[in-house]
Amino acid sequence: MDYVNALSGLISIDTSAPPGDNYGETMECLAPLFRHAGFQTETVVIPPEHAEGQTGRVNLVCHRRSQGKPRLIFYGHVDVVPAAGWDAFSPRFADGKIYGRGAADMKGGIVALLGGLDTVRGASLRYDVSVVVTTDEEVSQASQLHYLAHFLAPVNGANVFSLDNSFGYVSIAGLGALHMVIKVKGKSVHSALSHLGENAIEKAVPLLQALLDLKSRVVKRESRVGAHPDTGLSRMQARLNINVINGGLKVNIVPDQCLISIDRRLIPEEDIAGAEREILDCLSSVPGVDWGVESSFKIPTVPPCEDAIVDELSAVIQKVTGTTGKFGEMGSGDLSHIVTSEWKGKEFGLGVIRPECNIHGNTEFVYLRDIEALAEIIAEFLV
Repeated sequence: MDYVNALSGLISIDTSAPPGDNYGETMECLAPLFRHAGFQTETVVIPPEHAEGQTGRVNLVCHRRSQGKPRLIFYGHVDVVPAAGWDAFSPRFADGKIYGRGAADMKGGIVALLGGLDTVRGASLRYDVSVVVTTDEEVSQASQLHYLAHFLAPVNGANVFSLDNSFGYVSIAGLGALHMVIKVKGKSVHSALSHLGENAIEKAVPLLQALLDLKSRVVKRESRVGAHPDTGLSRMQARLNINVINGGLKVNIVPDQCLISIDRRLIPEEDIAGAEREILDCLSSVPGVDWGVESSFKIPTVPPCEDAIVDELSAVIQKVTGTTGKFGEMGSGDLSHIVTSEWKGKEFGLGVIRPECNIHGNTEFVYLRDIEALAEIIAEFLV
């Protein structure tokens, strides 16, 4: 398989989310490649009520069914984070690397899957295999996954192999996520008459300091689940970051509101309700500030996957690459909770992402050798 050409074609389609355009074109590109690998394909248009009101959400479901064998579903997504400041959708190949938005996260993983499936096209597989290629993972896709369950049936007890992961080891756990937008309220007046108003930005300062004090405690929490040494961590760690602050209309107007966006990541041993309560208690401890929760988004934590299939995949990685392991990912997504809580299945993963690949950043790239190795791992795992 020509991995460079296949991945270059996918990268050149701008599937930034938001806004989430060009999904149909991408699935039209992928469907014949999966059919060539011996799979039946079906494009699934997600109704707006199952896509947060969005239109144009086209997913792809592929099957190579073998009734009576263990159920295995490969998962991937074609949406990417937006890009600015570089020519992100003009792919280039240099020094064994393919550059472009989505090269590692995670169109490269989909191309590796295609290579692995093509390798075993005529072979008997150990599993009853399906593939789902989704959209809006970088935004919110829980509703879409709910809708897709019907097209992937049976999902009860399924093994779900997520390609949206790091290379070189089996990913057995991820972080939960709690995103909160806090609105600090003030009173708008002319800046020269500021004594008659209330400056929401200035009132936000003690709240920010209280959150930073909480952060110093949160980041000391470590999971029993190890993190890969390439992350610079020995174990998964909790996170609390203040990533966006919005407030003010003009330099001579006292602002009447300030929005603070909080990104809280939870290790598997924590729970969403406890993390939310901790933040609210922290903010409530600051006197004299009028604030409220504008919005929140939650991805619950799940226990690490500890199953024999993980050990099998780890052994295949060792055979192909010479190194392996089982580690937690310092990332989050809707998939794990849905698989474990609703499908009563097992979710684990392996992809082509490395820390140096700079996913979500400028000059994102993937190593061609990692795509080739992942394809070989998938083929070996299936037979």
